[in-house]
Amino acid sequence: MTKAIKPQATKPQADFTHGPFLKKIILFAIPIILTGLLQSFYNAADLIIVGKFSENSTVSLAAIGTTGALTNMIIGLFMGLSVGAGVCVSQHVGAKERRDVQKVLHTSVVVSVFLGVVIGIVGIIMAPQFLRWMDTPEVVLPHAVLYLRIIFCGLPASMVYNYTASMLRSYGDSKHPLIFLTISGIVNVVLNIILITAFSLDVAGVAIATIVSQYLSAGMMIVFLMRQRNCMNLSFKRLKVDGEKLKKILYIGIPSGLQSIVFNFSNVLIQSAVNGFGDETIMAGNAAAGNLEGFIWVATNSIYHVAITFVGQNIGAKSYGNIKRIMLYCVGTVTVVGLLCSGLFLGFGEFFVGLYQNDPSAIARGIDRMWVTMPLYFFCGIMDVFCGGLRAMGKSITSMVISLVGACGLRVLWLVTFFPLINTPASIFWCYPISWFLTAATLMIFFIVTLRNTIKREQEKELQL
Repeated sequence: MTKAIKPQATKPQADFTHGPFLKKIILFAIPIILTGLLQSFYNAADLIIVGKFSENSTVSLAAIGTTGALTNMIIGLFMGLSVGAGVCVSQHVGAKERRDVQKVLHTSVVVSVFLGVVIGIVGIIMAPQFLRWMDTPEVVLPHAVLYLRIIFCGLPASMVYNYTASMLRSYGDSKHPLIFLTISGIVNVVLNIILITAFSLDVAGVAIATIVSQYLSAGMMIVFLMRQRNCMNLSFKRLKVDGEKLKKILYIGIPSGLQSIVFNFSNVLIQSAVNGFGDETIMAGNAAAGNLEGFIWVATNSIYHVAITFVGQNIGAKSYGNIKRIMLYCVGTVTVVGLLCSGLFLGFGEFFVGLYQNDPSAIARGIDRMWVTMPLYFFCGIMDVFCGGLRAMGKSITSMVISLVGACGLRVLWLVTFFPLINTPASIFWCYPISWFLTAATLMIFFIVTLRNTIKREQEKELQL
């Protein structure tokens, strides 16, 4: 008589509805921060290796740097849907609704593949026109077009990884996305060096290394989910779109995506203003400084994902009394993380910018930008934390409207009014810290009001029972 195979015990997901919250926030945040830093290292490795080993390093560095804001803007709308998927998973996990987690998982994977293919094709076709709209100088344009087209070939993998990683973190697992990205990050660096130094592929080489790494990380994530014995198990047989779950994902995710695309549109306008100086050293210095700021952003933005997961699970469990403490801990954590990262880069600014570029003039331009934006970068993190808290409570549209008016609107207003009066590279970047502070303050006020109203409605329901 054949013995039945006993399934392995399902390891329970992390419970974020009970304390100690600060300890759990820190332990959960560390892998997310490291994961974000590794993702940033993809582009940093591109810039550093091109800047150091390319025959025409300044032009190549400018070409890669000028594509960053554009790709983020195009991808941002659809990546916002991954936030919607993550919020849905966290709420269903908190409510212990396992079948609903399964439906969200399989719906999101189908959507991510479809969007990755569609956006990739559009990006490959439209790359030259996109860059011309940004006033990219002719000397940089051919290199930027080639780099951008190759990067768009990796969009399906990038979409799949980010969607599945968002849902896995919301389930309570922030370690495995880090492990997979560490492996693919090492592959990215090794391929960068080989393709640049041995094959002299310049911008094409670093782009190829990046997309190979993206497909590797996406593949490992898919295999991992297929081997799970819990509600995060992925099966190709169950891949289909659930209309109800898609509607909920879109309700939360579309405002997040619209916010992202408009945010990045304002960054495209800023990049266009930088390109308007027609100076390759300004563009190269700006690219290096902007990439360093990206490391601070992913470190602080990681707490945004922590806030979504913790608040979302407590919303699902109807443990509203925990949310105030969770948000206070998140704000404190993101402030410390932002100040530590900014202090490190500012303290060794010449060294870090020098990693990207040998030209002293370009290095000086990069440091000028850093001293404007980095000292107050923690306000960007606080802004994101309250934005995430509102989304986890189902107020994604409110979060989007405040962020677009407060941050993006102010940046555009600055470029139209103040920048033409001063017209220096450094004057462009003051719109960042001003918009972060004002938007963070407004989001905080709306979050407090929303939480109080939610608790009041819940108390009124209990009295009626």
